[in-house]
Amino acid sequence: MRDLPPLAAIRVFEAAARHENFTTAAEELGMSQAAVSYQIKSLEAWLGLPLFRRERGRVMLSEDAVPLATQTSAAFDLLNEAVARIREEDESMLTISSYGTFSNRWLAPRLGQFQLDQSDLAVRLDVNDGLVDFARDDADVAIRIGRGDWPGLYSRFLMRVQYAPMASPGFVKQFGPFDGPESIMASRILSPDDRWWINWSRHFGIPDTPPSPAIRLDSQMIEGSAALAGQGIAMLDLALWNNELTDGRLVRLGPAIYGNSSVWVVCPDHLRNQSKIKLFRDWLIAEAKAHPLRSIIRLDPGDPRREVALPD
Repeated sequence: MRDLPPLAAIRVFEAAARHENFTTAAEELGMSQAAVSYQIKSLEAWLGLPLFRRERGRVMLSEDAVPLATQTSAAFDLLNEAVARIREEDESMLTISSYGTFSNRWLAPRLGQFQLDQSDLAVRLDVNDGLVDFARDDADVAIRIGRGDWPGLYSRFLMRVQYAPMASPGFVKQFGPFDGPESIMASRILSPDDRWWINWSRHFGIPDTPPSPAIRLDSQMIEGSAALAGQGIAMLDLALWNNELTDGRLVRLGPAIYGNSSVWVVCPDHLRNQSKIKLFRDWLIAEAKAHPLRSIIRLDPGDPRREVALPD
């Protein structure tokens, strides 16, 4: 265990020794001259020897205090260098936490361009469906689904979640036609106990039905892959699967409805204006605003609309 005097007194002593002037030291430290004098006296009492000689309105280091002043200044220089290195490394690395489907379907195809645009910034993506704890986990910014009201966090709206049933053209040809929600629900649907299926069927007045043997998958990524392979009908987020809808690999079989939650970019409130976080947040929002479905996904999350009509 180190036997050290109070560090506050050491800090004041270093400044006073460097300037040999209590008033100048007080101005540098944002303290009163009386507070500087008090800290010096407390350090002298702890050491049991005088640190300064007071002559003609100025202070001079005592002979015993010179080695202490020299080594204290050197120690503060080392500490300052160590802190500067940490801050420099921290500013050059951006760690993003995001849930799996959004990471794969939205971030991964775009993140390389962001990193190229910000060539001095290294980017690390942590894919995790759990909520990141900024106080414990190594993350600067996160993508979350919810209502944007997490205590202590600064949240910016990114996009609404809206979903619809989708299947491959081959599946539609083999098992169609699908002329309404009832015919869709009566077909081979993937993960039928997923809350999106439940909400969608209730929205169209279809009563709950007893569970039946079905394929149950644990993520939208897997459900979308199964739908592309012709294995059934998946309930998917339109914004995340727009490319497959546009090029015809997937077909939307029914109307889309908005979910109760939206996608948000979040960070600790006190870091909201940190340069690297602001760069990423502004870039991601700009990407959402440039999406082909921007008029739908950027609809204010407070808008009461629950269903959106999309062109076939």
